[in-house]
Amino acid sequence: MDLRATRTDRAPAPVGPYSQAIVAGDFVFCAGQLALDPVSGQLVGGDDVKAQTRRVLDNLAAVLVESGSGLDRVTKTTVFLTDLADFAAMNEIYAERFGSHRPARSTVPVSALARGGKVEIECIAVRR
Repeated sequence: MDLRATRTDRAPAPVGPYSQAIVAGDFVFCAGQLALDPVSGQLVGGDDVKAQTRRVLDNLAAVLVESGSGLDRVTKTTVFLTDLADFAAMNEIYAERFGSHRPARSTVPVSALARGGKVEIECIAVRR
């Protein structure tokens, strides 16, 4: 099976030795995305988990499109939250963005995220 990395300027550049996504056959494996502005590389949304979740999902959507997929083709997500008290706020934006599509999901509490983020989301999707 051929593997290829994908890269878009519409999502933040990786901050380490990893790819935004790897396409493996009909699947797209997206690295976790933080609420980083793709141009400045700065965290957006401050302490507002809703604003951060919007930016995270915008970043994931951009990576997925570049990989030949989209949010509507996501099969599994993993959400990392630094505070489970933010679950409802994150979930509200998550539900808005995915609409009637309901990927499988895990939500994991973590002690900290890079760059001071409050939420990070990774996903697996099917290509079109």
